[in-house]
Amino acid sequence: MSSPLLRVRDLRVEFGAHTVVRGVSFELFAGETVGLVGESGSGKSTLARAILRLLKAVGGSVELLGLDLLKCPAATLREQRRGLQMVFQDPLASLNPRMTVGEAIAEPLKIFEPGLNANSRLGQVSAMLERVGLSAGMAGRYPHEFSGGQCQRIGIARAMILSPKLLICDEIVSSLDVSIQGQILNLLLDLQRETGMALLFISHNLAVVRHLSHRVLVMYLGKLVEMAPCEALFASPIHPYTRALLAAVPHIARDAEGAVARPLRAAPTLPAALAEPTQPAALAAPILPAAPAEASMTPRLMAAGCAFRDRCPYALPVCETSEPPLLEVAPGHWAACHRSHETLIPLSCAS
Repeated sequence: MSSPLLRVRDLRVEFGAHTVVRGVSFELFAGETVGLVGESGSGKSTLARAILRLLKAVGGSVELLGLDLLKCPAATLREQRRGLQMVFQDPLASLNPRMTVGEAIAEPLKIFEPGLNANSRLGQVSAMLERVGLSAGMAGRYPHEFSGGQCQRIGIARAMILSPKLLICDEIVSSLDVSIQGQILNLLLDLQRETGMALLFISHNLAVVRHLSHRVLVMYLGKLVEMAPCEALFASPIHPYTRALLAAVPHIARDAEGAVARPLRAAPTLPAALAEPTQPAALAAPILPAAPAEASMTPRLMAAGCAFRDRCPYALPVCETSEPPLLEVAPGHWAACHRSHETLIPLSCAS
C-alpha cells in the first residue's frame, strides 16, 4: 500500500486536569474509510476535532502527506484546510441560520478561490446541490426551510465543494430516519468513489460502520483498544470491550426456512481459557457494569493498569498494575489486552 494520507501518532488531548485522548495512533489512506466506534464520552469527537486542529492537542503529531498539522505555522495550516473538511452531527445547528444555503456552500469558495466571479461560484454551488440530491433552485432558501436529511445533504455539499482529501463525519446519520440514513450513506460512498477522498466515519451504529468501513477503530476512555479490518473485527473481536459492544447489538434469529423466530442478542462464544470458575458465570454474553462516574474517570486514565479493568469480566492481577500496549495479534489486527491471544477465535453467531 502507498504512503498514508493521514498519519496520527501518539495524539494526546487534555481539558485542564482531564485527559480525554491519550496516545492514539493510526493511519488513513486515500480512498479508505475508517470507522471509529465507542461509547459516548470515549473521546471520538474530541479526537476528530484535534486532528483538524479545532482543539489543541498537548502531544503527538498529525501528519497530512508528511506535513505535521500540529506544528505548522498558521498560514500553512490555512492553506491545508481546504483538503480537510468535517460534517457535524446536528445538521441544522451546523448551518448559519442567517445565510441561505447557497451562500453557505459558496463561502468556502470565497475563502479559498477568491479569483472566482459570482457566476462561476453560483455554477459550482448549483452543480453541487444537484450532486447531493437537491435542486439548484433551493440555493436561495434558508436552513429552517429544510428537513434534517436535506440539511445534512447541504452540510455534505458545503464540505465537498472544495474536493477535500479527507472528510470526517461525526455521527452524521444518528438523528435521521433509517430510510434517510441509507440515502446519505450511499451518497457518501458515491462521492468517495468519484473523488478518491479518505473518510473517517464516527458512529454508534455498528451496522452502519460495517457497511461503510474498510477498517474499524474501537475507542474506550480516550484510548484505542482494538483496530482491525472491518470483517475481521466483526467476525473475531479480540478485546473484551469490543466483544461486549457486538454482543449488545439486537440480533434477529431465523428458523431453517428463513422466517423470523424471535429476537435475540448476539452471544459470542468464548474460549475455555477465559471461563475459569473464578470468573463470573455468564461469560458467553458479557453484560458490562456501568462505566465509572465522570468525576472518577480522569484518575483511572492516569493510574497504572488497564482503564477497562473495573468493567472487564476477564481481568487478571496484571491488569491492575500494567497498561496493555496496542499489539498486532494477527495480520492487521491490533488489540490492547493482556489476554488478547486467548480471545483470538471467531464469534459463532457473527452476522
